[in-house]
Amino acid sequence: MRQRTSGPSDRPPPPTRHRPRAAALAARGLCVLIAGATAGCASLASPAAEVGADRMTDPRAVRDGGTLSIALKSDPDKLDPTLASTAVGRTVFAAMCEKLYDVDARNRFVPQLAAAPPTTSDGGRTVTIRLRHGVRFADGTRMDAKAVKTSLDRHRTLTGSVRASELKPVTAVEAVGDDTVRLRLKKPYVPLLALLADRAGMVMSPTALKRYGNGFASHPTCVGPFRYAERVVGDRIVLDKDPNYYDADAVHLRRVIYRTITDGNVRLANLQSGDIQVGDQMDPVQVGRALTEPGLQLFNSPSLGYYGLTLNIGNTKGAGAPPGRIDTPIAREVRVREAFDLSLDRDLINTIVFQDRYRPTCGPLPSGTPYATGAHCPARDPARARRLLKAAKVATPVRVRLQISTTPEDNRLGQVIQAMAKEAGFAVSLAPTEFATGLEHSRAGDFQAATTNWSGRLDPAGNIDVFAGTGGAQNYGGLSDPAIDRLIAEGGATADKAARKKIYAELVERVRAQHTVLYLIQPTNYVSVTKKVAGLKVFGDGLIRVKDAGYAKGGS
Repeated sequence: MRQRTSGPSDRPPPPTRHRPRAAALAARGLCVLIAGATAGCASLASPAAEVGADRMTDPRAVRDGGTLSIALKSDPDKLDPTLASTAVGRTVFAAMCEKLYDVDARNRFVPQLAAAPPTTSDGGRTVTIRLRHGVRFADGTRMDAKAVKTSLDRHRTLTGSVRASELKPVTAVEAVGDDTVRLRLKKPYVPLLALLADRAGMVMSPTALKRYGNGFASHPTCVGPFRYAERVVGDRIVLDKDPNYYDADAVHLRRVIYRTITDGNVRLANLQSGDIQVGDQMDPVQVGRALTEPGLQLFNSPSLGYYGLTLNIGNTKGAGAPPGRIDTPIAREVRVREAFDLSLDRDLINTIVFQDRYRPTCGPLPSGTPYATGAHCPARDPARARRLLKAAKVATPVRVRLQISTTPEDNRLGQVIQAMAKEAGFAVSLAPTEFATGLEHSRAGDFQAATTNWSGRLDPAGNIDVFAGTGGAQNYGGLSDPAIDRLIAEGGATADKAARKKIYAELVERVRAQHTVLYLIQPTNYVSVTKKVAGLKVFGDGLIRVKDAGYAKGGS
């Protein structure tokens, strides 16, 4: 079960500019067609400020005390590890709900609530995990093997659990004494360690689960450096230092407040004024501006995820339910979806929307990691796209309703897609939707196309399985393909790295051929922070880790 992913030597290099003169000229021409994209287009007039090398930590000494305010790009969904599915929620969980395993700065899995890496037996069908001693939940309840079993069983069986499909290979969880947990599997499952380093590995207080039942999200109680204090939906989440935490002496801050500020310009303004100290998921426009601010510092690391579009081809009863029939050209006919894909120029999207600070991609596995396929992205070809639409015998323009979030970044992306697709025979209408509402629409299948922003996982299965496998909890497009399901199963059961890489190369090509998820961009994690703050950590998973953070001794 030991796994290692990319170290410093094989991280992707900083994004580079693509076709500088031709791209800039074409981008300026496209910008003229796109109202409201001026913030992204304005950057084309002069080179963007350089970000520099990856920066994930700040080793300066910190003092005890103080409150840290962090601005999130969107409002987290339920603060329940079993039911949650947002990236911003994972950032909050990182401060209050530790996992059996975690990820370090070199993209390796390391024990967190577990005492050591898991061991396997019975041909990989039995996984044994030893637990830390002397750990207590925020409510004082002791964390032992029975508590871990309670959480894992809840993840596996609770109605509506987003973790259920992730843990499907697990047939039983056993508490062996006080400090050992044993998982029984149908067959070897290589991605299990990665899942236990995410929300499936978060352990909740059995006392709180029993007391609050379905209301646990309003009283989340876990193990972490901070404990839940209050939440005002759409505004703030407040966490206080937890005196029951096993490493409480190493925690410096008294309180952490997560504020929901969806507009990146407003997040930056609040950073400049001192109302917040950390701006999460800063988009490239704000990054460029922040680089000129003497009082700010930037954390940046290559993301494990992607930006893209999800096209609904069969989600009629909600994600995870059996797919149904949707009678639209883009759902019925793969050639229409391929044509839509061919209408998009990933290089220009990166230039106009993301100021060349990201990396174009056309697959789910990030470059610079061991399972990256290195697939060549097809060039934009509106003429071929129109021929495909003619061959599919659909009336043009093909109307597509694209759900986007209400952020300026998504607005720019939507307008660029709208302009590009028009030349290929599509009429794209934009449906700006508040983030949480849009997520509910996507889960329910109430959309034709929607922008997708996945924060990514270390194991390749984490970027594919739940999105492309039949019945996957986040298969919002309703894709169902027996060949894809077979490859997903093979990838999960194959431990040999070379053999597994071949499986995922084939799997990625089959998923791409369905054109249900159109992968566009591999982003970079950007977090702007006042220089008064030190000890913060932002790794490849993009999560802001505040356990060691605080205000720098002696000022900035």
